[in-house]
Amino acid sequence: MIAALVRQQGHTAMTAASIGAARKLVAMQAPDLLLLDLHLPDGQGFELIDGPHGLGDTLLVLMTGQASLETSIKALRLGAADYLVKPINPQHLKGLLSRMIAPAQLRAELQEVQELWQETGRFGQLIGRSACMQQVYRQIARVAGTAVSVFIHGESGTGKELAARAVHDLSRRRDQPFLAVNCGALSPHLVESEIFGHERGSFTGAERQHQGFFERAHGGTLFLDEVTEMPLELQVKLLRVLETGTFMRVGSTQVQQTDVRIIAATNRDAAAAVAAGRMREDLLYRLNVFPIFLPPLRDRGDDVSIIATSFLAELSQRENSLKAWTPAALARLSTHSWPGNVRELRNAVQRAWVMAVGPAVDEEWLPPAAVQAPAVAAGVAMVETSRDVGDMADGADEDDGGVAVTVGMPLAQVERRLILATYERCGQNKERTASMLGISMKTLYNRLKEYRG
Repeated sequence: MIAALVRQQGHTAMTAASIGAARKLVAMQAPDLLLLDLHLPDGQGFELIDGPHGLGDTLLVLMTGQASLETSIKALRLGAADYLVKPINPQHLKGLLSRMIAPAQLRAELQEVQELWQETGRFGQLIGRSACMQQVYRQIARVAGTAVSVFIHGESGTGKELAARAVHDLSRRRDQPFLAVNCGALSPHLVESEIFGHERGSFTGAERQHQGFFERAHGGTLFLDEVTEMPLELQVKLLRVLETGTFMRVGSTQVQQTDVRIIAATNRDAAAAVAAGRMREDLLYRLNVFPIFLPPLRDRGDDVSIIATSFLAELSQRENSLKAWTPAALARLSTHSWPGNVRELRNAVQRAWVMAVGPAVDEEWLPPAAVQAPAVAAGVAMVETSRDVGDMADGADEDDGGVAVTVGMPLAQVERRLILATYERCGQNKERTASMLGISMKTLYNRLKEYRG
């Protein structure tokens, strides 16, 4: 049946009912694509390709009754391009054939990306030459051509969505949709409807059928940002989609098939979220097949000046007004700690560009250089805050302009104190608070909602 469907799409197909028969066919002519069942009469399908020579430039697609974690890891090691979950959906098979790209072509394209990075410092939409970012680029290049789930970890503002986009753009799904959804920004009452869709009349206000992100991203990639903020009851349904490739719209009993690659991300400690009961452990294991850690900007050395120069060039081109950094400005940029990472840097560049009256952009409107904290003797540190805003709160001394932080205090508690203190000092002005902290309004809103919940 599968061979007949393949031939309908204009391809030539051969079939083998066992590993022995398949070896003979492969020896006569190496196929462009191998659809491999994991369970064959004379052994495991992996035995056909788990050798010193592998498959060469043959594209490998696994056929399995369940896309388990073990299968994902094995497929990643063997370089499988995709999955087909049984029973085989003809539309999924057709979609797979439509995005068939030979491994040799992918390698050539990756070489072009590598050469572009060496010349310009750009890897897709990511920018940087530091050793830690080179490691990120190698990971993206390795995983992009496969179908395994990717879990991106990193602080807010480090570029997790850009990394996910790079994975998509280098994959065989590049011509299909890439959709990003922030699980923490969706209303708890509407998050299931937004992700899985709903039927008309399924709840008050549902006046028409709505396609969720899984349907709209069909054939492409779905990026789930802040996945640790997803409600637990929805995590169960997400796990089912990952394992079976099926879901149901809200208010429907009809099972929908989905052909979507999942890339998840979080700016929190996922293991701590599991320990706190905010994330299912089995979902974490299923998502975390291929983890990628994005380093904070403060650990990226000269990348700061490279990124800032790129942002300034973009502004100059867009506004048709050429401006450049002064040496003092570049020195200031390199000494700031950038707690808001690349997002904070972009905001700082835009502000400095606007305030510069001539072609030279100096350090006057850039953030201050990081101040080295004094040695902590009594087990308490004072985190300095800006002195040009309103009142301090949450345990801080108003005259000191700081927040008391005990050595060994959990980072989540440190973050809570600093955010609330800055919020009060800014007169509860959310936009000013987010700008000062170098975080998005969305992140600030979520944090304040969590702290007051």
